[in-house]
Amino acid sequence: MTAQRILSLRTRWPRLSLEQVLQFIVGALPLLMLTVLLATLVSISTAKAADEAACKGSNLLESMAKENPALLAEIQAEADAIPNGRGIFWKIEKDGVKPSWLLGTMHVTDPRVLKMPEGARLAAADADVVVIESDEILDENKAGSALLMHPELTMFTDGTSIKDHLDSASLTKLDEGLKQRGLSLAVVAKMKPWILASFVALPACELSRKAGGASFLDMQIAKDAVAAGKPVAGLETLVEQLEAMADLPIDFHFKALVETITLGDKMEDVMETMTELYLSGDIGMTMPLLKTVAPSTTEGDESAYAAFESRIISDRNLVMAKGSTQHLEKGNAFIAVGALHLPGEQGLVELLRRQGYRLSRVE
Repeated sequence: MTAQRILSLRTRWPRLSLEQVLQFIVGALPLLMLTVLLATLVSISTAKAADEAACKGSNLLESMAKENPALLAEIQAEADAIPNGRGIFWKIEKDGVKPSWLLGTMHVTDPRVLKMPEGARLAAADADVVVIESDEILDENKAGSALLMHPELTMFTDGTSIKDHLDSASLTKLDEGLKQRGLSLAVVAKMKPWILASFVALPACELSRKAGGASFLDMQIAKDAVAAGKPVAGLETLVEQLEAMADLPIDFHFKALVETITLGDKMEDVMETMTELYLSGDIGMTMPLLKTVAPSTTEGDESAYAAFESRIISDRNLVMAKGSTQHLEKGNAFIAVGALHLPGEQGLVELLRRQGYRLSRVE
């Protein structure tokens, strides 16, 4: 696939891999994995990592509004039909306990994202406990030890490598894309595709900030809680997050990796669009948009997409809802999870309502 063919002739939006949905919206895993595994990527260019790269992405929706307003209207209509598709900050109430709070996060270091809504900032500062997806992000040694106990979740342990799973054309694309990022295929060949994708999908500006020590939103919330002497609890473990990834078909991951590499600089447009959707609170727009601009799917691809939504989003929502209960029953908890976990019939907002809590959006 050439760079020109990445663009749809119909809409001229970059064709996104399903992996990118997870990369930018779901879970703290990608940035945590980047931290834990960065030492393995010994061929990263020091200059590239050290230099502060300016973010240059453009909002794809603005172009769509001008060039294909009918398509944008379809996306908006689908988003409007998603329950709780608007808003990232929610108040949780139940008789007899102090209110708790739910914030949908975006796991990036963008300063605009790190500046939480004022109400959320005050609620986090006043909370008795801060709850995030995985409290292991506070202890990289603990996270690294957990990974060492399950090497099959991050590396090929069966004697194969990436080279055994891709055809020559895909290998060439991957090799060329890695070289542009200062990486050597020989060095990363033993990594599982979802681990490598966690690195290569980061735009240069995000990678630069992360390499400079910037925290992503969930990490910043957790660090602030620790500094204030508050307990920090997790709803999942790193291993559980990795197992969710590993449960998806390996071919799905490899296809996503190659497509992510092929996008090149267009990743900055993807990042900017997702960031502006988040900042505006239009979380319900995320999945309809990504499905529209994804590559033309076959029946098998549709099944992979359904598996992604089920295993990476819906299944984990159930875990998060159950794990939140012990904190909500005590009251005054501040819960922060990826924003894509909030909307929908099986989203965290609806699941908590079914448990008897009253949730209202905070503007």
